[in-house]
Amino acid sequence: MTTLPNCPACGSTYTYEDRGLFVCPECGNEWNESTTAQEEEGLVVKDSNGNILQDGDSVTVIKDLKVKGASNPIKLGTKVKNIRLVEGDHNIDCKIDGFGPMKLKSEFVKKN
Repeated sequence: MTTLPNCPACGSTYTYEDRGLFVCPECGNEWNESTTAQEEEGLVVKDSNGNILQDGDSVTVIKDLKVKGASNPIKLGTKVKNIRLVEGDHNIDCKIDGFGPMKLKSEFVKKN
């Protein structure tokens, strides 16, 4: 019998698998295998709603962001495709149409 991972939210050992997701009956947390692997690596980046981001995800900017040296801000609702997660304060590397390469904070985006 294979051992299932403990819940990353509450540490419970009573987890079970349901349709490709691991579920914790004690706190209601659901996660998948790639989330577990990413948490073991130590780099876990969450968006403004608490969803875990992964390399290659698409996100949407949730507020106007001023950019030093640019005449216009990045507008609310701007879609950013194919993000890359990095260590540091600005933990998303991406390219934004009309701006070029950019580093964003995950708290100002939501996962699509």
